[in-house]
Amino acid sequence: MEMRQMLAKTLAEIMEKNDKIVVIDADLSKPNGTSVLYSKFPDRCFNVGIAEQNMMGIAAGIASYGYIPVVVTFTPFATRRPCDQLTVSVAYAKQNVKIIGTDPGLTAELNGGTHMSVEDVGIARSIPEILIYDAVDPLQLGQALPQIIDYEGAAYVRMPRKYAESVLDENYKFDLFKADILREGEDITVFATSIMVKESLVAAEILAQEGIDVEVVNVHTFKPLDEETIINSLKKTKKAIVCENHNIIGGLFSAISELVVQKYPVPIRPLGIKDRFGQVGKLPELMKEYEMTADDVVKLVKSMF
Repeated sequence: MEMRQMLAKTLAEIMEKNDKIVVIDADLSKPNGTSVLYSKFPDRCFNVGIAEQNMMGIAAGIASYGYIPVVVTFTPFATRRPCDQLTVSVAYAKQNVKIIGTDPGLTAELNGGTHMSVEDVGIARSIPEILIYDAVDPLQLGQALPQIIDYEGAAYVRMPRKYAESVLDENYKFDLFKADILREGEDITVFATSIMVKESLVAAEILAQEGIDVEVVNVHTFKPLDEETIINSLKKTKKAIVCENHNIIGGLFSAISELVVQKYPVPIRPLGIKDRFGQVGKLPELMKEYEMTADDVVKLVKSMF
């Protein structure tokens, strides 16, 4: 099941139980998978057209009447374009709006550089009081969405539309505020999120064959950070790399570095988009171009010893 299919399925289940949930799109309901909701909930789904700033303002207004708007659009149109409305109308006004940004980073693929948001987390992190969650796979997304809807306050979700990899075990249980230790190790910690979790797990198995014991931690919620899990892992391994589908400036590496420098200084290095714009390409090609494959994780880990 693709991420967008899980998004629609889970939202439908939530909307059946809670008539306060409304979905707002900006002419992208079909590519984002939410078009199926319009026939089921015609009075609670709205297409505002290509007007994302207006969409965010509408969402804030609807939220002020006690509803819970779920705004769904491509990542750059969820953060970069409506930044003022997101800041003032939603966050400052303390409105309970959920923003779903699809195809973050390299997962925008053939839509190219203008639609390939490498800065969305940096924007959202700098706005006070917004929760930020980055989905790993459809299983996790399906468990995360109900918790995010129940969370009182603005929340930003980033998820690839078409990603259908099963990364997590079927017995996995999600906690919005707890990072997941997916593989225990003693020598180095790899903090990973989104599509980089699979690459990190593959890299850990390769490194194990060479005698390097890697701990892999999925930090799915960037804000607030699960400081306890992060620091406890670092106390054990004493060094780390951070793998993310985002600019290495402003994203998960920045968030963890800000924590580490204050509470437990250890060597830490980034693996992500190195302050570059995006470009057209298929995901495997782009991951090679931006040096974000499992082999690149292996190379960076080895450089830490």
